[in-house]
Amino acid sequence: MKKLFENNVFMMLMSMIVFVGGYFFLRLAYHMSDRMPFTQEIILVVLGTLATILITALLLNKQTAVELDKEQSVKFIELKTETYQHLIDTLEEIVLSSSVTQADVTRLKFHTHRLAIFASPSVLKEYQNFLQVFHDKIEKDKQVSIEDADLLSTALARLTIYIRADLVGELDEESGETRQQIEQQIMANARGGSDKERT
Repeated sequence: MKKLFENNVFMMLMSMIVFVGGYFFLRLAYHMSDRMPFTQEIILVVLGTLATILITALLLNKQTAVELDKEQSVKFIELKTETYQHLIDTLEEIVLSSSVTQADVTRLKFHTHRLAIFASPSVLKEYQNFLQVFHDKIEKDKQVSIEDADLLSTALARLTIYIRADLVGELDEESGETRQQIEQQIMANARGGSDKERT
């Protein structure tokens, strides 16, 4: 029954029954009009009221479904944003500490599981590339040198390109900037930050 309501099938069936039934009542009312005054008017009022109620219920049902979908979409984006933010915060702590502990590696593994739930396929793919850089340059020797930090920053910049596309890709398309221009700006910002750290 719930599925019928969700698909508006129930409301459509009820409307059909009311109008078909109303038609036969009207035909009957014409034959009874001599014996009962205002029969046609009364039935028309009743039918109009029932039709209004059903149409209103149908519209409200549709509006509620749209609002629920919108609310779920907003909540999902919030969860995505929170997951991405936690990942970046964790990486910031690792780079600032200049060393990598087993706890840091374990935390990254848990971030991997969180991303598997919320991230888009393109983010997951680029995150794999990021983890490869992290494993080859940092995890093995447990130290974060200046060169390692630069490589990690570049890999993270590439990852943020896909994270941005996942979160605000539609807004970027409306801004007039091409995706290539946005990618170039993000990578330039990452390189600029690395150059300033060296000086």
